[in-house]
Amino acid sequence: MFFTLLYFTYYGMMAVAMTPNHHIAQIVSAAFYGIFNLFSGFIVPRTRMPIWWRWYYWACPVSWTLYGMVASQFGDIKDTLDTGETVEEFLRDYFGFKHDFLGVVAAINVGFTVLFAVIFAVSIKVFNFQNR
Repeated sequence: MFFTLLYFTYYGMMAVAMTPNHHIAQIVSAAFYGIFNLFSGFIVPRTRMPIWWRWYYWACPVSWTLYGMVASQFGDIKDTLDTGETVEEFLRDYFGFKHDFLGVVAAINVGFTVLFAVIFAVSIKVFNFQNR
């Protein structure tokens, strides 16, 4: 959760550094937040997405956060549901979440944080939107 808050903060800083002013950064960020929410796997799970959209599921930082939070909390529960399957089996079948994949998920969340921080640092150094 800490790295999720951190990459959202760095994403906002990156958006401001890459655009001429904060008004355009707000518009760009709002568009990307909508796309992040759409492809996070919360509204439409990855297993139900059309195959040509799944690449963006794996590129979406919010999907990795959702994967990590759900798989870490519920991915190893062996209790049976009303349908007869366990919670672990339901998460694997419906969402495609595997509890064994948590190390990779954590690394990817840290990676997004570092990526957004580096892009912010490079953008703040390279881009100059001042007019004379």
